[in-house]
Amino acid sequence: MTFPLPRPTIARPTIARALPSLAAFALAVVIALGSAGAHAAPRQMTLIIKDHRFEPAELRIPAGEKIRLIVHNQDPTPEEFESYELKREKVIGGGRKAIIFIGPLKPGSYPFFGEFNPETAQGRIIAE
Repeated sequence: MTFPLPRPTIARPTIARALPSLAAFALAVVIALGSAGAHAAPRQMTLIIKDHRFEPAELRIPAGEKIRLIVHNQDPTPEEFESYELKREKVIGGGRKAIIFIGPLKPGSYPFFGEFNPETAQGRIIAE
């Protein structure tokens, strides 16, 4: 006489066993989403070059924040955005735009000028 062999049992997860894993996963998602917000795109500001002058000549930005500065040269000739204090130098062709990242800066005044027209193309960034 033969006896039937017992059927193997497969461990099936229960809600109680799965909760710690689900909680850990949810926490990881919340942390990932929170850190994505911390690395948001920098604030964008625009500076125009027109008649060999910067407009506005004085640009106020928040201290401690990275800025994406779009410099739009509306003159037909090239100009160079230059600042020793900001350690930035960029030639912008006539009728072209350039992106220059600035900061985060400590509070203060940071002069810049147009190297091709230094007598008229003057400005400063004020971080406050």
